[in-house]
Amino acid sequence: MNTHHDVCEVRSVDKKKVRAVMKSMLTDQEAVHLSETFSVLADPTRTKIIYALSSEELCVCDIAGILGMSVSAISHQLRILRNMRLVKFRKEAKMVYYSLDDAHITTLFNEGLNHIRE
Repeated sequence: MNTHHDVCEVRSVDKKKVRAVMKSMLTDQEAVHLSETFSVLADPTRTKIIYALSSEELCVCDIAGILGMSVSAISHQLRILRNMRLVKFRKEAKMVYYSLDDAHITTLFNEGLNHIRE
């Protein structure tokens, strides 16, 4: 006897809904890229880096100071974020400044933050 109340008690497929969703379904490549992005953001250190950069452009030393970590450890995390196109950098003389790659990253991050704070 099925005692679960979170599944349908009868099997019935709404073909119209199924077709509509299938028509707009992510491609395999889109699903992989989106999964990889969320996977990268699943690391607490990288999440904190994104949060710090959502306020303003920072150099590696600034981020290391904010998070209480070594410059080497932060550089490693920034490289991962850069490879996923979540952050970008610019060089000014001997300084390298990091910022979020675009407004989409800020929106994605803020929506996630709003969700957990509700």
